[in-house]
Amino acid sequence: MNSAGHSTEANKTDLLVSVAKSIVGIAPFAGPLLAELIGTFIPNQRIDRLGKYVYELDRRLTSFEESFLKEEFGKEDCADFLEEGFRQATRAPSDDRRNYIASVIENGLSSEHISYIESKHLLQLLEALNDAEIIWLRYHLDPTINGDVEFRNKHKNVLEHVVATLSSSQDELDKCALQSSYTEHLERLGLIQPHHWVDQKTGMPEFDKISGEPKISYYTLTLLGRLLLRFIGLYEEEV
Repeated sequence: MNSAGHSTEANKTDLLVSVAKSIVGIAPFAGPLLAELIGTFIPNQRIDRLGKYVYELDRRLTSFEESFLKEEFGKEDCADFLEEGFRQATRAPSDDRRNYIASVIENGLSSEHISYIESKHLLQLLEALNDAEIIWLRYHLDPTINGDVEFRNKHKNVLEHVVATLSSSQDELDKCALQSSYTEHLERLGLIQPHHWVDQKTGMPEFDKISGEPKISYYTLTLLGRLLLRFIGLYEEEV
């Protein structure tokens, strides 16, 4: 690229960062502190998404002392954690996703027993999940037949179980395959764990005749899955 091209890209980046700082500066509480960070590590960002995220994050940060935030923001591991939040926010397509990210930042700052490195890991787990998988993860908080009716009704378009049979249409087969992949992905990430059918007479696991694998009766959240739900704001522990 010639010098003119370099100059154009530099000007574009400077303009984006300037606009981003202006957006952050409007946030009444933590805006100035966040503005200092944002110019450091957010080039070529989606300004509209970033602005919405910052407003949500600023709202959550009002519960902290400004002196505490200033001290924490100056720590390398905290700055790295915040940077991950900003990076994901510029790609977040929905308000729900931005709220999840802001919730992890809030909980990461307030937690006394979870380090910033560990909180960043939770952010990365969140990024690995699509919106449908997050809904399925939350579903496993109460997997009983009549459990959590309000949540299931709200997300019935996602949570409606699809069973493939010999007479299923291609659309049904496709939906079943996708639904199964969500569950498999959650299990691979260590967020849910299977419970297998057991023969009542022998006490041994029952096996699927086609796959040869143990039959799965149901899934429950792992400790990691429950922690992630808590950090993204979809679950509160009973005190």
